[in-house]
Amino acid sequence: MTEKIILPAEVKVCATCSYWDGDRVVDSDMKVVVVAASCQGECLAQERMIPGLNDVRQERSCIWEHLDPDEPSDLAA
Repeated sequence: MTEKIILPAEVKVCATCSYWDGDRVVDSDMKVVVVAASCQGECLAQERMIPGLNDVRQERSCIWEHLDPDEPSDLAA
């Protein structure tokens, strides 16, 4: 059985980024991301395979984006 990791959605690793296309489960109510410890996925921004637990704070070309959708704008048109 593969070891699973539970991450708060705001932790800056690839698995919690909206540009990472890997195998994960996102619980929007609890705001957690569940991934396998050894997961890999494609970074759609960098177009390369990256481990899900990669710490993006050290990535110079990273454009990490939180998984939560943008807040609706209060500006009236």
